[in-house]
Amino acid sequence: MKAMILAAGKGTRVRPITYTIPKPMIPILQKPVMEFLLELLRQHGFTEVMVNVSHLAYEIESYFRDGQRFGVQIGYSFEGRIVDGSLVGEAIGSAGGMRKIQDFYPFFDDTFIVLCGDALIDLDLTEAVRWHREKGSIATIIMKTVPRDEVSSYGVVVTDDDGRIKTFQEKPAVDEALSTDINTGIYIFEPEVFKYIPSGEEFDIGGDLFPKLVAEGAPFYGLSMDFQWVDIGKVPDYWAAVRSVLTGSVKNVQIPGREVAPGVFAGLNVAVNWDKVNIQGPVYIGSMTKIEDGATIIGPTMIGPSCHICSGATVDNSVIFEYSRLGPGVRLVDKLVFGRYCVDKTGASIDVQAAALDWLITDTRVEMPTDPPYERQAIAELLGSEPDPVV
Repeated sequence: MKAMILAAGKGTRVRPITYTIPKPMIPILQKPVMEFLLELLRQHGFTEVMVNVSHLAYEIESYFRDGQRFGVQIGYSFEGRIVDGSLVGEAIGSAGGMRKIQDFYPFFDDTFIVLCGDALIDLDLTEAVRWHREKGSIATIIMKTVPRDEVSSYGVVVTDDDGRIKTFQEKPAVDEALSTDINTGIYIFEPEVFKYIPSGEEFDIGGDLFPKLVAEGAPFYGLSMDFQWVDIGKVPDYWAAVRSVLTGSVKNVQIPGREVAPGVFAGLNVAVNWDKVNIQGPVYIGSMTKIEDGATIIGPTMIGPSCHICSGATVDNSVIFEYSRLGPGVRLVDKLVFGRYCVDKTGASIDVQAAALDWLITDTRVEMPTDPPYERQAIAELLGSEPDPVV
């Protein structure tokens, strides 16, 4: 069976992570989110997978290659062009990406599934396809029911008693929502759907194709299913996903490494004297990371591989990406550190270089100079931490 993973978006709402990592490659404890999707597809017999790529396409293609080591076959459809010898991504919309593949050669010749490449799910795809075919649907949206006070964060789907889609509401106010069923970005299509998608132009599944199907009275249905769906649409969503995995509330996602203490997992060759640090789980520490005596780490926290946490530093409820060095006395609470950026859990970020903080948060591969005499009160206010006494 055949499937498509949508992986061409720039992921602007997950910046700064997506400056250098495409959304499908964002790691959930060192494993790209798209890898989980491939595992799910394989489990349900979907072994031929097309992936449309654009932004940072090489990162996706070089990791997954032909899909052989994941038990599937993968093909890629690049959306963009070459400018001055460099690839420039130009996404053509989710439905436009489907149409481009089909115009190249009719790949989609039977019922197929389309997944957004930025969510953790444990959906019973086999049951969803069975229901879709039973209805004689040309297109089916897999929906999830959410509490009414959360509907304003999602695209709401309104169906009749038979499941036929009547209309949509994009992030409606709570008191205006006509339904509590939301679009999860998981779709089942028949090849006939391409009659509704024009060639050679930008065309979106949600914004263009679906309204057209409703307007023309096509057999178009919504199926609400009870399944785990962790969307990574924004930085706070990513934060929640990592926390959920660490606390064990996401099924089928194991914390990697070895459990060295209750709720504390470590990768290979972590340099730490466990008797001289204060670590309270759930915590994951990546391989080749050094944690100096006197450091404090409070979970849920993820520290990536090849990091260096200096003496006296505190990391509390935070996500630290690989090759991050946290200087002596740094206190990070509810922060995400990614390269030169320090991000709070609302998504607001600080460029540590521009803010002259790179002596406190830097890359472990950079040789550190003697600490310059910056004003520590200003730094503490930027980081939301308590200032260390000036020595």
